[in-house]
Amino acid sequence: MSKDAVDTAGAASRTGATQSPADAGDAGYSKGLKARHVNMIAIGGAIGTGLFLGAGGRLHDAGPALALAYLVCGAFAFLVVRALGELVLYRPSSGSFVSYAREFLGEKGAYVAGWMYFLNWSTTGIADITAIALYTHYWSVFTDIPQWVLALIALAGVLAVNLISVKIFGEMEFWFAIVKVATLVGFMLIGIFLLATRHEVGGTTPGPGLVTDQGGLLPHGVMPVVLVMQGVIFAYAALELVGVAAGETAEPEKVVPRAVNSIMWRVGLFYVGSVVLLALLLPGSVYSAGESPFVTVLSKIGVPAAGDVMNLVVLTAAMSSLNSGLYSTGRILRSMAMAGSAPRFTARMNRSQVPYGGILLTCAVCVLGVVLNYLMPSQAFEIVLNVASLGIISTWVIIMICHLVFVRRAEEGLVTRPSFRLRGSPVTEIVTIAFLLAVLGLMWNDPEVGRKTLLLVPLIAALLVGGWFAVRSRVSKAADQELNRLTR
Repeated sequence: MSKDAVDTAGAASRTGATQSPADAGDAGYSKGLKARHVNMIAIGGAIGTGLFLGAGGRLHDAGPALALAYLVCGAFAFLVVRALGELVLYRPSSGSFVSYAREFLGEKGAYVAGWMYFLNWSTTGIADITAIALYTHYWSVFTDIPQWVLALIALAGVLAVNLISVKIFGEMEFWFAIVKVATLVGFMLIGIFLLATRHEVGGTTPGPGLVTDQGGLLPHGVMPVVLVMQGVIFAYAALELVGVAAGETAEPEKVVPRAVNSIMWRVGLFYVGSVVLLALLLPGSVYSAGESPFVTVLSKIGVPAAGDVMNLVVLTAAMSSLNSGLYSTGRILRSMAMAGSAPRFTARMNRSQVPYGGILLTCAVCVLGVVLNYLMPSQAFEIVLNVASLGIISTWVIIMICHLVFVRRAEEGLVTRPSFRLRGSPVTEIVTIAFLLAVLGLMWNDPEVGRKTLLLVPLIAALLVGGWFAVRSRVSKAADQELNRLTR
């Protein structure tokens, strides 16, 4: 354990088990998010372009066993969110896992957690505005507008929503999630009807025969299923938003358990259920990476404007992701700034109690994405999406490590665990961490993109080390000031 963690443990033993430390970054927030907002943020985090767009290419590569990959990855994603949910009920914080990393792993842990999460969402933001521009170009009325202009308009619009108030953010996410859920439910009802009536889809009769006659669950063997897991796990990115949002809701002890527990059945219904339906409606070879699998099915049965409807939904999913990224990084950066490990201006809040400094910093990185869209419009999406993968894996691993230390502190009588718990500790955390690291390692098997992404790890590590030496004196000063404030 680091010296910071030892110091934190000492502080915990002095304050006693019943008193949890406060995060200075939590001061000043409104409690504008309601239960329906948090519930829909949980749904929205679980449903995105990874399903609406990415499932087609994965079905083509892996076959029907893709449903098992979604189920396995979804189960581990649920364990991560369940662990985070327990930490939230122990001490709600808008700094979320960065605040918990500070308490249980020390300032170095919080520093790494925060900046890797920023790397994830800032690069995801670039991917999102690129995707929004590409999806908008689908309609002929927008084809003459340069891609970078559309990307800039999307960024400006979502930024404005985030800066107004947290309630507006919550409402926007609520309706984004409604659109995504309604679309999936509608498609599943159509799919079930097609299966029940044996209605032909593109000249083929849907049913289990499509699976058995096309090579079974594993038409291309086990390895393609293993390889697509790296893409599947990233489809669940943003589930951890529940932990960030809990800091701005009035009753986290009631809202968070309900939202976290609902994630598992939503994953089973929407992800696994949708993929099973897709596999039963058309052979896997018919789907492709360049088209939403839902559009593929609907167009085969002659549904008018199927492409337009699904393009609008995928566009909504990308807008939702960008909205969530600006929201979460604003809160995370403020928590870090109050501890000295992020620029001071990211701690600033406006009159609506929104941490605009951190939001603007993330937005500034996204502006680089606008430049990238201008210089390399055809490559911008792939360049940044794989870098984001490193951030989400590290975030989830840090959450599980924090929970491990938290449980150990509870066994020592230094903290008190809430009744809402992740069961099976420490085995659950260790197995989840091993799985996530294995998924990261699988990227090496993709020489085109994945291997190059992993080669960035030493560079990112060097930047983190250099950054730490640049801020450590400020972090130490902030810690001394907070200690003096608490001991007055």
